[in-house]
Amino acid sequence: MPPPVAPVVNGHRRLRGPYTIGGAILRALVPVVLERSPDLVAEHDIEIRVVAPSLCPLVPARRQTIEARLPEDERILVPAPRRTLRIANGIAEFVRDCLDGPRTLLVDNLHEADPADRELLRVLARRVPELTLALGSSGPPPEGMRLVEARAQGGPPDDYVASDCTSDDPRAYRAYLSLPPEERARRHDRRAAELRAVAASAEYALGAVPYHLEHGSDMEAAARALWAAVDHCVTEGLLHAVVELGSRGLRLAEPGSDLWWRFTHRTATALAGLGRRGHAQELYDQARRISVDPAVHAASAYGTAMLDARDRDPARRDLGRARAWINEAIAISTLLPDRRTRAFKLGFDQNGRALIELREGKLNEALGLVQSAIDLAERDLPPQAHPVHRMVLFANRAQLLARLGRKEEALADFGRAVAIDPNFPDHYLDRGNLLFEMGRTEEALADYETAMRVSPPLPEAYYNRAELRLAAGDLDGARADLDHVLDLDPDYLDAYVNRAGVLAMLGEHEAARRDVEAGLALDPRNAHLHGVLGQLETEAGRYAEARLAFDAALAADARLASAWANRAALRFETGDAEGAVEDLTRAIELGEDAALYFNRATVFDALGRDREALLDLRRASALDPGDPDVRAALERHEKEG
Repeated sequence: MPPPVAPVVNGHRRLRGPYTIGGAILRALVPVVLERSPDLVAEHDIEIRVVAPSLCPLVPARRQTIEARLPEDERILVPAPRRTLRIANGIAEFVRDCLDGPRTLLVDNLHEADPADRELLRVLARRVPELTLALGSSGPPPEGMRLVEARAQGGPPDDYVASDCTSDDPRAYRAYLSLPPEERARRHDRRAAELRAVAASAEYALGAVPYHLEHGSDMEAAARALWAAVDHCVTEGLLHAVVELGSRGLRLAEPGSDLWWRFTHRTATALAGLGRRGHAQELYDQARRISVDPAVHAASAYGTAMLDARDRDPARRDLGRARAWINEAIAISTLLPDRRTRAFKLGFDQNGRALIELREGKLNEALGLVQSAIDLAERDLPPQAHPVHRMVLFANRAQLLARLGRKEEALADFGRAVAIDPNFPDHYLDRGNLLFEMGRTEEALADYETAMRVSPPLPEAYYNRAELRLAAGDLDGARADLDHVLDLDPDYLDAYVNRAGVLAMLGEHEAARRDVEAGLALDPRNAHLHGVLGQLETEAGRYAEARLAFDAALAADARLASAWANRAALRFETGDAEGAVEDLTRAIELGEDAALYFNRATVFDALGRDREALLDLRRASALDPGDPDVRAALERHEKEG
């Protein structure tokens, strides 16, 4: 194998937390790259600081959201689970760009690695061809990787604690168990103190330090260490680690105490983000049983409401139940005695109820609730307090205003949100989408590209730019962006849909078919993909298969106008002109378009229905006066008539 990029890495998350493996790679590479290419390090400051906190003194924060500077009670955003994919792609690009030749990464204890590290390895395997991964594990390797004998060096073989309790040497473990409990605790205390004194203490604080303190003599110190680790992992979106660390913290914290509630709240929020709704519900129910604090009950009611309102599967949402819980949260928050606390928590709850109203299609009611929350913040909170809360409210009001057609007002609110935190990428995407919809494509492009700059690799930004380029007729540019989206995220379904369409337009039918197959593997009932498949089958002359594909598209989504139009073309091609008229009529009912009227006029011509053909041509001309084909056909019909 090529030379190793670092000594064999013990990937056990108990050592340095969720990025034990990723941190080892960066500690080997970053100091060297800083000397020859500091700009490359600066370009990936966010990812490096997340994955290897001990390198923060060497890598200043060039792009930092305002949350990093706020007190705990004002940090309300929890990154989505997909943030770790952004981080992994950024690290992969850094590694790819700084390697000076083929190298090997050897990892032991892969089966004990955090999901964030396992995701990083999958991305490295896919995106860094010069890096060979050699992995030691007692379980199966991630897809695309192989297992070898890769044995990490821990502490002395006879000292289980010195290996940070990751040694699989049975002699060391037996020796450890033979010690009196007091001696085991002393060794754990001593090891925690040693790790807190080393340069990499920021990483050990996410793994070995809290573990040793849990097995030492000071449970209060252990609980504090676990909370510090949870707080860090929440901020960085490391949700699996939050669940594990928070669950351990709950076993140590006094039920009903402030620390116990903070563990409960953070752990339940992370569980909800990971789709583990039942376990999150159990924690909120437990909080209601144990605590008599009104703020705990309000927050638990809010969290329970959001489990329904934000469920990714619409079929599982119970908006009536969500409304009941959010009303309880609002009722309790209204009674909180402190004016500032009441303004924040009540506004937070009203914003949550706005989501429920939005899900029910009640846009004006949702807008009124968000406006009420903004009014509370402006009236009762100090001007500089809770900036993230205000940012979220402005962005949500912008979304609602845009859907109500009040686009200029929406733009102004997006501007307010961006001004509060210019390094928060999501609002550039949302504003860019609105600008694109308004036909202001240069400004939309600027927002998409700003989102790319302020964030680790962001598939959504490239996808949105691809749509903009596609609308402008730049098929090659759109394809390049979609290629990159799928390089960043091979499960990005909409990118398969759009790239399959682009490839079909470019005449690359086999490549388009591969994208259709990949997309249908993710979503077998996807109407758009069945529609593209129908086009490909039509082009290949497989008319029976094409008809099946169009039928499947319309069974999945009867409002897909393109499938009606393309099936109409197929029916006309195979001699069913009456059926083509029916399908084109359905397509026109879904949305008028000059091409649809022109095509139906062509079918009417073939059927000898000249008057109806003339009427369709006149409507097509009204919709697109500059179309030369429409104009020529209309002139011919009027001359013949």
